[in-house]
Amino acid sequence: MRYWSVLFGLAAVLCVLAFLYAPFSPDWWVPTAGTPPHVISTFGREIDSLFLIILFITGIVFIGTQIVFVWASYRFADERDAEGRPLRQAQYFHGSQRLEVIWTIIPAAILVFIALYQMGTWASIKFRSAAPRVPPLAEITGRQFQWVIRYPGPDGKLNTGDDLFTENDLHFVKNHQVLIYLKSQDVLHSFYLPILRIKQDAVPGMTIPVWFDSDTAGQFELVCAELCGWGHYKMRGKVTIHENEAEFQKWVDGQLAEQNRSQLTMATPPEGR
Repeated sequence: MRYWSVLFGLAAVLCVLAFLYAPFSPDWWVPTAGTPPHVISTFGREIDSLFLIILFITGIVFIGTQIVFVWASYRFADERDAEGRPLRQAQYFHGSQRLEVIWTIIPAAILVFIALYQMGTWASIKFRSAAPRVPPLAEITGRQFQWVIRYPGPDGKLNTGDDLFTENDLHFVKNHQVLIYLKSQDVLHSFYLPILRIKQDAVPGMTIPVWFDSDTAGQFELVCAELCGWGHYKMRGKVTIHENEAEFQKWVDGQLAEQNRSQLTMATPPEGR
Protein backbone atom coordinates (compact mmCIF):
# COMPACT_ATOMS: atom_id res chain seq x y z
CA MET A 1 0.00 0.00 0.00
CA ARG A 2 2.99 2.28 -0.23
CA TYR A 3 1.76 3.67 -3.54
CA TRP A 4 -0.62 5.89 -1.51
CA SER A 5 2.37 7.64 0.04
CA VAL A 6 3.73 8.28 -3.46
CA LEU A 7 0.37 9.75 -4.51
CA PHE A 8 0.27 11.97 -1.42
CA GLY A 9 3.85 13.03 -2.12
CA LEU A 10 3.04 14.06 -5.72
CA ALA A 11 0.03 16.09 -4.53
CA ALA A 12 2.21 17.83 -1.94
CA VAL A 13 4.85 18.65 -4.57
CA LEU A 14 2.21 20.25 -6.83
CA CYS A 15 0.96 22.36 -3.90
CA VAL A 16 4.50 23.46 -3.04
CA LEU A 17 5.15 24.43 -6.67
CA ALA A 18 1.98 26.55 -6.62
CA PHE A 19 3.16 28.17 -3.38
CA LEU A 20 6.55 28.98 -4.92
CA TYR A 21 4.97 30.33 -8.11
CA ALA A 22 2.38 32.62 -6.47
CA PRO A 23 4.71 35.46 -5.32
CA PHE A 24 6.20 35.79 -8.81
CA SER A 25 2.82 36.00 -10.57
CA PRO A 26 0.48 38.10 -8.40
CA ASP A 27 -2.25 38.15 -11.07
CA TRP A 28 -2.57 34.41 -10.60
CA TRP A 29 -4.12 34.86 -7.16
CA VAL A 30 -4.88 38.58 -6.71
CA PRO A 31 -5.68 41.12 -9.47
CA THR A 32 -3.21 43.79 -10.55
CA ALA A 33 -3.35 46.52 -13.19
CA GLY A 34 -1.24 49.12 -14.96
CA THR A 35 1.99 48.89 -16.93
CA PRO A 36 3.93 47.13 -15.58
CA PRO A 37 1.21 45.29 -13.59
CA HIS A 38 1.19 46.38 -9.98
CA VAL A 39 -1.11 46.99 -7.03
CA ILE A 40 -2.72 50.32 -7.84
CA SER A 41 -3.67 51.49 -4.32
CA THR A 42 -1.59 52.52 -1.33
CA PHE A 43 -3.43 50.17 1.00
CA GLY A 44 -3.21 47.38 -1.55
CA ARG A 45 0.58 47.32 -1.37
CA GLU A 46 0.49 47.06 2.41
CA ILE A 47 -2.13 44.31 2.34
CA ASP A 48 -0.24 42.33 -0.30
CA SER A 49 2.89 42.44 1.85
CA LEU A 50 0.83 40.88 4.67
CA PHE A 51 -0.47 38.26 2.24
CA LEU A 52 3.11 37.34 1.33
CA ILE A 53 4.22 37.09 4.95
CA ILE A 54 1.31 34.79 5.75
CA LEU A 55 1.97 32.79 2.57
CA PHE A 56 5.63 32.39 3.57
CA ILE A 57 4.78 31.21 7.10
CA THR A 58 2.04 28.82 6.03
CA GLY A 59 4.19 27.56 3.16
CA ILE A 60 7.02 26.56 5.49
CA VAL A 61 4.57 24.84 7.86
CA PHE A 62 2.89 23.06 4.95
CA ILE A 63 6.17 21.76 3.55
CA GLY A 64 7.22 20.50 6.97
CA THR A 65 3.95 18.74 7.70
CA GLN A 66 3.78 17.17 4.25
CA ILE A 67 7.30 15.77 4.59
CA VAL A 68 6.35 14.16 7.90
CA PHE A 69 3.03 12.94 6.50
CA VAL A 70 4.52 11.32 3.40
CA TRP A 71 7.37 9.75 5.39
CA ALA A 72 4.95 8.32 7.98
CA SER A 73 2.58 6.94 5.34
CA TYR A 74 5.53 5.26 3.59
CA ARG A 75 7.38 4.08 6.70
CA PHE A 76 4.34 2.64 8.45
CA ALA A 77 2.42 1.30 5.48
CA ASP A 78 0.29 -1.76 6.21
CA GLU A 79 2.28 -4.89 5.40
CA ARG A 80 1.07 -8.48 5.63
CA ASP A 81 2.67 -11.90 5.38
CA ALA A 82 1.75 -14.66 2.98
CA GLU A 83 -1.14 -15.70 5.22
CA GLY A 84 -2.55 -12.16 5.39
CA ARG A 85 -1.50 -11.43 8.96
CA PRO A 86 -0.05 -7.96 9.79
CA LEU A 87 3.75 -7.94 10.00
CA ARG A 88 3.65 -5.10 12.52
CA GLN A 89 1.40 -5.15 15.54
CA ALA A 90 -0.45 -1.92 16.28
CA GLN A 91 0.46 -0.25 19.55
CA TYR A 92 -1.35 2.41 21.51
CA PHE A 93 0.47 5.21 23.29
CA HIS A 94 -0.92 8.25 25.07
CA GLY A 95 1.21 10.85 23.31
CA SER A 96 3.69 13.47 24.40
CA GLN A 97 2.52 16.30 26.59
CA ARG A 98 5.74 18.19 25.89
CA LEU A 99 5.17 17.93 22.14
CA GLU A 100 1.57 19.12 22.50
CA VAL A 101 2.71 22.16 24.49
CA ILE A 102 5.33 22.97 21.85
CA TRP A 103 2.94 22.80 18.91
CA THR A 104 0.44 24.91 20.83
CA ILE A 105 2.95 27.63 21.76
CA ILE A 106 4.44 27.96 18.26
CA PRO A 107 1.14 28.68 16.41
CA ALA A 108 0.08 31.01 19.22
CA ALA A 109 3.34 32.95 18.90
CA ILE A 110 2.89 33.18 15.13
CA LEU A 111 -0.65 34.51 15.51
CA VAL A 112 0.49 37.09 18.06
CA PHE A 113 3.27 38.19 15.70
CA ILE A 114 0.84 38.61 12.78
CA ALA A 115 -1.64 40.47 15.00
CA LEU A 116 1.00 42.94 16.15
CA TYR A 117 2.64 43.29 12.72
CA GLN A 118 -0.60 44.21 10.95
CA MET A 119 -1.83 46.75 13.51
CA GLY A 120 -0.39 49.75 11.65
CA THR A 121 -2.00 48.71 8.36
CA TRP A 122 -5.33 47.98 10.05
CA ALA A 123 -5.29 51.37 11.78
CA SER A 124 -4.58 53.26 8.54
CA ILE A 125 -7.39 51.47 6.71
CA LYS A 126 -10.09 51.07 9.38
CA PHE A 127 -9.63 53.57 12.22
CA ARG A 128 -11.94 56.54 11.70
CA SER A 129 -9.26 58.87 13.00
CA ALA A 130 -7.21 57.97 9.89
CA ALA A 131 -9.96 58.95 7.44
CA PRO A 132 -8.85 61.64 4.97
CA ARG A 133 -10.15 65.16 5.59
CA VAL A 134 -11.88 65.46 2.22
CA PRO A 135 -15.53 65.91 1.20
CA PRO A 136 -17.29 62.56 0.67
CA LEU A 137 -17.34 61.39 -2.93
CA ALA A 138 -20.56 59.42 -2.54
CA GLU A 139 -22.94 57.54 -0.29
CA ILE A 140 -23.21 53.85 -1.26
CA THR A 141 -26.13 51.76 -0.07
CA GLY A 142 -26.19 48.00 -0.50
CA ARG A 143 -29.59 46.42 -1.00
CA GLN A 144 -30.88 43.19 -2.43
CA PHE A 145 -29.41 43.05 -5.01
CA GLN A 146 -27.55 46.17 -6.17
CA TRP A 147 -25.33 49.02 -5.04
CA VAL A 148 -27.18 52.36 -5.03
CA ILE A 149 -24.64 55.17 -5.32
CA ARG A 150 -25.53 58.76 -4.45
CA TYR A 151 -23.17 61.56 -5.53
CA PRO A 152 -23.41 65.22 -4.49
CA GLY A 153 -25.07 67.42 -7.10
CA PRO A 154 -24.03 70.91 -8.24
CA ASP A 155 -24.26 72.22 -4.66
CA GLY A 156 -21.49 69.84 -3.60
CA LYS A 157 -23.53 68.46 -0.68
CA LEU A 158 -24.98 64.99 -0.10
CA ASN A 159 -28.64 64.37 0.71
CA THR A 160 -29.98 67.41 -1.08
CA GLY A 161 -32.46 67.65 -3.93
CA ASP A 162 -29.89 67.86 -6.73
CA ASP A 163 -27.99 64.65 -5.89
CA LEU A 164 -26.98 62.25 -8.66
CA PHE A 165 -28.00 58.58 -8.40
CA THR A 166 -26.45 55.60 -10.16
CA GLU A 167 -26.66 51.85 -9.73
CA ASN A 168 -23.56 49.63 -9.61
CA ASP A 169 -21.48 52.39 -11.17
CA LEU A 170 -18.74 53.99 -9.05
CA HIS A 171 -16.52 56.72 -10.50
CA PHE A 172 -13.61 58.66 -9.04
CA VAL A 173 -10.33 60.31 -10.08
CA LYS A 174 -6.92 58.69 -9.83
CA ASN A 175 -4.34 60.06 -7.39
CA HIS A 176 -7.17 61.45 -5.25
CA GLN A 177 -8.03 60.37 -1.71
CA VAL A 178 -11.59 59.06 -1.92
CA LEU A 179 -14.02 58.96 1.01
CA ILE A 180 -17.41 57.24 0.79
CA TYR A 181 -20.15 56.51 3.31
CA LEU A 182 -21.31 52.90 3.26
CA LYS A 183 -24.80 51.77 4.30
CA SER A 184 -27.11 48.77 3.99
CA GLN A 185 -30.84 48.98 3.38
CA ASP A 186 -31.73 45.43 4.35
CA VAL A 187 -29.17 42.70 5.20
CA LEU A 188 -25.41 42.38 5.58
CA HIS A 189 -23.52 43.13 2.38
CA SER A 190 -19.78 43.40 1.82
CA PHE A 191 -18.40 46.22 -0.33
CA TYR A 192 -15.39 44.75 -2.12
CA LEU A 193 -13.01 46.37 -4.61
CA PRO A 194 -10.57 43.53 -5.44
CA ILE A 195 -8.22 45.68 -7.48
CA LEU A 196 -7.83 48.10 -4.54
CA ARG A 197 -7.83 45.40 -1.81
CA ILE A 198 -10.70 47.21 -0.08
CA LYS A 199 -13.39 45.19 1.69
CA GLN A 200 -15.90 46.48 4.22
CA ASP A 201 -19.15 45.00 5.51
CA ALA A 202 -22.25 47.15 5.06
CA VAL A 203 -24.28 46.78 8.26
CA PRO A 204 -27.96 47.75 8.53
CA GLY A 205 -28.43 50.80 10.75
CA MET A 206 -24.80 51.94 10.47
CA THR A 207 -23.01 54.50 8.31
CA ILE A 208 -19.41 53.39 7.83
CA PRO A 209 -16.72 55.60 6.26
CA VAL A 210 -14.45 53.88 3.73
CA TRP A 211 -11.45 55.49 2.05
CA PHE A 212 -9.04 54.47 -0.70
CA ASP A 213 -7.02 55.76 -3.67
CA SER A 214 -5.58 54.61 -6.99
CA ASP A 215 -2.57 55.54 -9.09
CA THR A 216 -3.98 54.02 -12.30
CA ALA A 217 -7.01 54.89 -14.43
CA GLY A 218 -9.26 52.23 -15.92
CA GLN A 219 -12.37 50.13 -15.39
CA PHE A 220 -12.46 47.47 -12.70
CA GLU A 221 -14.91 45.39 -10.69
CA LEU A 222 -17.12 46.13 -7.69
CA VAL A 223 -18.67 43.09 -6.02
CA CYS A 224 -20.51 41.99 -2.90
CA ALA A 225 -18.40 39.55 -0.88
CA GLU A 226 -21.16 38.57 1.55
CA LEU A 227 -23.81 35.95 0.74
CA CYS A 228 -26.85 38.21 0.98
CA GLY A 229 -29.64 36.17 -0.60
CA TRP A 230 -30.69 34.34 -3.72
CA GLY A 231 -29.66 37.23 -5.99
CA HIS A 232 -26.23 37.72 -4.44
CA TYR A 233 -24.57 36.84 -7.75
CA LYS A 234 -26.17 39.91 -9.36
CA MET A 235 -24.45 42.42 -7.06
CA ARG A 236 -21.66 43.15 -9.50
CA GLY A 237 -20.84 46.66 -10.56
CA LYS A 238 -18.03 48.54 -12.21
CA VAL A 239 -15.49 51.02 -10.93
CA THR A 240 -14.27 53.66 -13.36
CA ILE A 241 -11.14 55.55 -12.35
CA HIS A 242 -10.73 58.74 -14.39
CA GLU A 243 -7.46 60.28 -15.48
CA ASN A 244 -8.31 63.77 -14.23
CA GLU A 245 -10.97 65.91 -12.58
CA ALA A 246 -12.18 67.34 -15.88
CA GLU A 247 -12.94 63.88 -17.24
CA PHE A 248 -14.81 62.95 -14.07
CA GLN A 249 -16.81 66.20 -14.08
CA LYS A 250 -17.79 65.62 -17.70
CA TRP A 251 -19.20 62.24 -16.72
CA VAL A 252 -21.10 63.77 -13.76
CA ASP A 253 -22.58 66.51 -15.96
CA GLY A 254 -23.73 63.95 -18.52
CA GLN A 255 -25.34 61.77 -15.88
CA LEU A 256 -27.09 64.74 -14.27
CA ALA A 257 -28.47 65.84 -17.64
CA GLU A 258 -29.77 62.33 -18.31
CA GLN A 259 -31.27 62.07 -14.81
CA ASN A 260 -33.02 65.43 -15.13
CA ARG A 261 -34.34 64.45 -18.55
CA SER A 262 -35.77 61.22 -17.15
CA GLN A 263 -37.40 63.02 -14.22
CA LEU A 264 -38.95 65.58 -16.58
CA THR A 265 -40.34 62.81 -18.78
CA MET A 266 -41.94 61.12 -15.78
CA ALA A 267 -43.40 64.39 -14.50
CA THR A 268 -44.88 65.45 -17.87
CA PRO A 269 -48.25 63.83 -18.70
CA PRO A 270 -48.62 62.38 -22.19
CA GLU A 271 -50.25 64.64 -24.80
CA GLY A 272 -53.94 64.24 -25.37
CA ARG A 273 -54.86 63.54 -21.76
